[in-house]
Amino acid sequence: MGRLRRSRTHKAQRDIHRASRTRARTKDLDQIQLIDLDPKNRAALEAQPLDFDKPGLAQHYCVECAKYYETDVALRSHWRGKVHKKRCRALKEPAYTIEESERAAGLGREGKRTSSTTTTLMSAV
Repeated sequence: MGRLRRSRTHKAQRDIHRASRTRARTKDLDQIQLIDLDPKNRAALEAQPLDFDKPGLAQHYCVECAKYYETDVALRSHWRGKVHKKRCRALKEPAYTIEESERAAGLGREGKRTSSTTTTLMSAV
């Protein structure tokens, strides 16, 4: 008798499990741009109190990448690395907003007049 079922029935399961894993999830770029890069929040994040649950007691934090490091040497070498530089380059681009997504879907206000402009036009007549 021949084979009863196909071989390799667990194809690509590793990728599915990796995608659903949440332990290595970092903040999104728009969250970092709007919240963490604000000067008040940035100062608070860079000077955090001791936290025994976080790596390096939460004393070595990269705001742009939203990551904790064990030592100051590791943080400084991260700043010189490719991953940090790519993240900084991505943060320089403006964040994708809800208004921009609505304009892309055709729901924007590009061709429409706002109520304030229509009232000024009516009052001029």
